[in-house]
Parts: sequence; C-alpha cells; structure tokens
Amino acid sequence: MYNPMIYRALAALLGYPQQELIDALPEIREVLAGDEQVARGVEPLLQRLAAGELIELQQDYVQVFDRSPSHSLHLFEHIHGEDRARGQAMVDLIEEYKAHGFEPVSEELPDYVPLFLEFLSLCEAEEANRLLGDAVHVLAHVAGKLADSGSDYAGVLQALVWLSPVAPEPLSVPPIRDMDEALETFGPGIDGVEPLLKPTLPQIAPVNFYPKGSGPTACH
Repeated sequence: MYNPMIYRALAALLGYPQQELIDALPEIREVLAGDEQVARGVEPLLQRLAAGELIELQQDYVQVFDRSPSHSLHLFEHIHGEDRARGQAMVDLIEEYKAHGFEPVSEELPDYVPLFLEFLSLCEAEEANRLLGDAVHVLAHVAGKLADSGSDYAGVLQALVWLSPVAPEPLSVPPIRDMDEALETFGPGIDGVEPLLKPTLPQIAPVNFYPKGSGPTACH
C-alpha cells in the first residue's frame, strides 16, 4: 500500500542532524516499518543517530556530504556537473514542482534530494512512482558511492532504489564544470558562487534524469 510519509521520513534522515531529528526517530521508525525492506536498510542509520552524540553526528554528516562531491545530494550534479545543462534541468524540475502546486520554501536548489522527496510525498502514487523512476539512476549512483565509503546513509538511498518501479542504469561521467557560464546564465547564489535560478522561467518541459543515451528500463 502506498504511503507517502515514507518519502518524508527518508527526506528527514538525509537532512543535517538536529535535535528535532533525534527526537523524531521513534516516529520515523514507525513510518518506515510499513515497508520491511526499507526499514531493514535504514535501521543501521537509525541506530547510529539514536546512540551518537549530536556534535559527532553533525561532523560526520559534513564529512560525508559536504566534503565528498561523489556523495552530493544534488541530483543534477552527478549528471551535468556545472555544465549549462544542469541549469536547464533545474528549471524543468522547478516547473514540475509548480505544475503540481508545490512551492519550495527552502534555500536549497530544486535538485536537492530531501526537497525532491518532500515533493514526492505530496504526489499521488502513480506520479510519485513516475518521478522516482526518473531519478532512480542518480539515487542508485549515490547509494553505491556511499556504500563504498561504508556510510550508513547508503541505506536511505538504497531504500529509494527499492521503492522505485524502474531499475537503475549506470551514470556516465558528468561534463567538465563551467561555473562562469552557469553564473552568467543564472546569477550567483547567496554565497556568491552557486548559480541559482532567475525569476523568469520557461514553460514546463519534461525533467531528464536519465544518463545520456538511455531511457527507462523494465520494472522490478
């Protein structure tokens, strides 16, 4: 049975650890218990979050995600790098959000995985499955990198691969970064470096999460 709260619970686990997250772990565990495979995969992370010192958990999170580009939680970075195609993909994704009445309030870019999962939690089952199936290639790629490094966070991404109706495909290496071009197109972010979207957006277009030259594969 479809439970959109699973996406919200997984999104919370991928966020920067705060006391609010630690306090919510029993509720998160209860939500994830609705899918045995998901619950089993995420349990090591739940146990570590429950037992660890908050400052150490935060330091580990920074080490895993902020200092390891291969673990980035920005979906399009793994497909496009900083090529101009990444900016267009973000435009398409935010238009997808708006088409479903979702207005992100986060300062994060639209391809940030926890934000994407929050969006999925608001979609009907069929639409959530379609979008997750589109993104699963990137999610599986990051899951593999996290697993290779021995991180318990791999279980969260692997849970999303399990939930997807589409089997993941390997990713090709993203293009060489061209930040100057991205800045010229989208303008600087709040830190003066990261490109953000301009207010004027084109009409909605399909979001392309697929590796170059590939498409959807058979369902599980």
